[in-house]
Amino acid sequence: MLLTISLWLLVSILILWALLDPVSRVSRALYEIIIPIIMVKTVDLKNQFGEWAVVTGSTDGIGRAYAKELATRGINLVLISRNIDRLEKTREEIIEINSTIQVKIIAADFSKGRSVINEIEKQLKDIPVGILVNNVGKQYTYPMYVGEVPEDEMWDIINVNVGAATSMTRMVISGMQKRRMGAIVNVSSGSEMQPLPLMTIYAATKVYLKSFSDALRIEYKKFGITVQHLTPLFVNTKMNAFSSRLQVSSVFVPDATTYAKNAVATLGKIDTSAGYWAHGIQTFFTLIPPKWIRTRVGEMMNQTFRNDYLKQKNI
Repeated sequence: MLLTISLWLLVSILILWALLDPVSRVSRALYEIIIPIIMVKTVDLKNQFGEWAVVTGSTDGIGRAYAKELATRGINLVLISRNIDRLEKTREEIIEINSTIQVKIIAADFSKGRSVINEIEKQLKDIPVGILVNNVGKQYTYPMYVGEVPEDEMWDIINVNVGAATSMTRMVISGMQKRRMGAIVNVSSGSEMQPLPLMTIYAATKVYLKSFSDALRIEYKKFGITVQHLTPLFVNTKMNAFSSRLQVSSVFVPDATTYAKNAVATLGKIDTSAGYWAHGIQTFFTLIPPKWIRTRVGEMMNQTFRNDYLKQKNI
């Protein structure tokens, strides 16, 4: 009798959870939109997290714009990216914005995996990193089926999207723990919200980053470390060059500068955010339908982008 009652109670709880889960997800999305707007006071990032920030993937798109926004707030920077010439150019641009800060550069290709990590660690050894922005990422050349993805490209996506954020976090977090302050910013993607056919591997790496961020936040909260997870949707950057539709800036497809300005403003205010108010609205409506509908819509969208690319290349 007691067992029967317990089973019925368990079933009832599961049914209630299933009914309330969509409400919970939608409420969370609304919260992520509203909180950064309500909490208008700017966070003193240097005082709260430290004087130095490391930004990976910092010579293009969101990474470069994010680094420039940090520069306006007086944060010293370490820029990490593959191309030394672009690093030098970005450093010059940042010094023009704020000549009072220090800007160091490290040329490293995260697609090479473990071989680059030791050298980065040596160069960061004496720098008290207060903010780590794990921005570097690699996208498909264009939407394709898993069997079409070249093996080298597959490993590059995994090494860059998963390996870089994990290894960089492991590298700097002990120092943050000792100082009992710091922030890890993991730049993910809205593609984590559901399976994404034709971008299968890429989207799966972003799901990893979500789980990594959520668990890391619990592990290190007691040490005063903030872990923020950003989920931008489409931003007008070279990463989305496979479709001309995404190369025109608009309210819902902002340029990198607009996105970064909004995203930096959320740091220290909210742990998980789309980073930009219009993307927050899109996220809100995206989470209303069940996952199977979102997955189907994502597949159709990527099929359209795939067709755009193949048409451009006359394939």
